[in-house]
Amino acid sequence: MPPESPPSAERVAVTVAAVASFLAPFSGAATNVALPSIARELRLDAVLLGWVGMSYLLAAAVCLVPFGRLADIHGRRRVFGWGALVYAGASLVCGLATTPTVLLAGRVLQGIGGAAIFATNVAILTSVLPPGRRGAALGVNSAAVYLGLSLGPFLGGLLTEQAGWRSLFLLSAALGLALALIVRALLRGEWAESKGESFDVAGSLLYVGALLLLMFGVSLLPSRAGGALVLAGLVALAALVVWELRARQPVLPVGLLVANRVFALSNLAALVNYAATFAVGFLLSLYLQYVKGMGAQAAGLLLVVQPALMTAVSPFAGRLSDRVESRIVASIGMAVTAAGLALLCALGTATPLAFVAGCLALLGCGFGLFSSPNTNAVMGAVDRRFYGVASASLGTMRLTGQMLSMALATLLLALFVGRVALTPAHAGPLVAATRTAFSVFAALCVLGTFASLARGKERFRRASAAPGT
Repeated sequence: MPPESPPSAERVAVTVAAVASFLAPFSGAATNVALPSIARELRLDAVLLGWVGMSYLLAAAVCLVPFGRLADIHGRRRVFGWGALVYAGASLVCGLATTPTVLLAGRVLQGIGGAAIFATNVAILTSVLPPGRRGAALGVNSAAVYLGLSLGPFLGGLLTEQAGWRSLFLLSAALGLALALIVRALLRGEWAESKGESFDVAGSLLYVGALLLLMFGVSLLPSRAGGALVLAGLVALAALVVWELRARQPVLPVGLLVANRVFALSNLAALVNYAATFAVGFLLSLYLQYVKGMGAQAAGLLLVVQPALMTAVSPFAGRLSDRVESRIVASIGMAVTAAGLALLCALGTATPLAFVAGCLALLGCGFGLFSSPNTNAVMGAVDRRFYGVASASLGTMRLTGQMLSMALATLLLALFVGRVALTPAHAGPLVAATRTAFSVFAALCVLGTFASLARGKERFRRASAAPGT
């Protein structure tokens, strides 16, 4: 159990983590609404448009675990602060981009900075808060994520129509810089329980290579090149497991995944949940603007329904997970999410907007019930010296799931629409792609519900003296 921290230190840690958790989802949700404007100005086709989101997710996913391990060794506050600065600079590059290449390069740098932030923010929060108050704090943290998702579509649509899409990235740059200054001025102390241990360079390279091959290969399916890259990624993944099991101080403690059922299945549940939900905003943004003829601002207002419900439900779910087994609360959330996705399979060109809003509300309630209890389960299942790696592994599952979600959406757009610039004339194929995606997502959530239930009674493990063993 971590030592008691003064209330002021706890408040600062919760505030810093909340601001960090607000930043990336706000930027991502705002960018989703601005995609048609970006496509028009930079002349992006449907596939390149998908890469505006995927390039960020890919870079962040491959860097999370190595950064989490570096934070455990050299200090979580230090890695967090540098990540905020890199994120701010990369956002400025995106805001000034005049070609697709520069924009995508900026998004990659944003992902690297974001990885340093998200490999450490939950770890810092968990280091400061004792288990009895951790669920409530994680609920506030999740609410900050959803507040970013709530404000992102609305402000994204407003700023895109009034000041252009570049203003979104410039705002993200300002927020990233503010976050770096807050960390430097207010967050005291350092957390590096693995200080003095060596960094596993070979394991990190294998991890980065395996994830790059797998995720990039998935994005190219069903082509032969995509299949070859996925196969190479699986080989690299097998080599990583063999190496990490033999390494004295591995970057990814595979033993945790093998011996700690709660940790393994909670991470799997997160992967499935994000893979099934992340592309919903992307697909519905295109649907509302190209099929229903809505403007960016109006579409953004409708998309706010889902994250607004997430924001409202998440603190309640976090407090509940301090009293009730996390797996029960999270599994109920996953099941509710599956129901919302199943309803969206009925989407058509004449679907009433009220139906779309109702489905988004259901998704918001489901995801709000799932996220903070699942995070509580992951962080409570490991020893303090693994907090950085645990936070990073959870972030990796989130970003890998998001990447897989976007890869599937982009693949379906390529199959149904083709590599062409989207217009209202493509409404029929776009609806077909969207319905197919929601069918797959609903099936994933049903499977994820069973994985969530199977993890075991982690609440009692959190109370034990050696939860990481």
